[in-house]
Amino acid sequence: MAPHLKSYEDCLAYCAQQGMRLSKQRQLILKLLWNTNEHLSARVIYDRLSQQNAKVGHTSVYQNLDALARADIIERVERAEGCLYSHQTLPHSHVHCLDDGSLFDVMVTLPSDLVMAVEAQTGLKVIDYRIEFFACKKEETGGV
Repeated sequence: MAPHLKSYEDCLAYCAQQGMRLSKQRQLILKLLWNTNEHLSARVIYDRLSQQNAKVGHTSVYQNLDALARADIIERVERAEGCLYSHQTLPHSHVHCLDDGSLFDVMVTLPSDLVMAVEAQTGLKVIDYRIEFFACKKEETGGV
């Protein structure tokens, strides 16, 4: 697991430390992800880079995203309609909006007795967790 990377520069330094090649395309992808707080599909990443007149192909985007996600340098969230990518952040959970498909990061801490119950049931030590919430927009209630 990669250490928490706090900036684009930290990310580049970690890639270099791991012996990962830092091609111009890879740097463009990383910079794009670090300059947004969104979770983006490979197609959106390609489109945004193209709008910036970056010389990067579809295949290169997919290959670089896969390599960066496998190295735990970026986050990959797998969904039925395809993967979404974002820069690495502190451990967090996700809320999936069922109305518009958006994805939000949330910080959730489980009660320690719940974590201990999971450990007791499995015989394993929990070192991290992520929770996936699925939600829809609240109906207006018309009152306070």
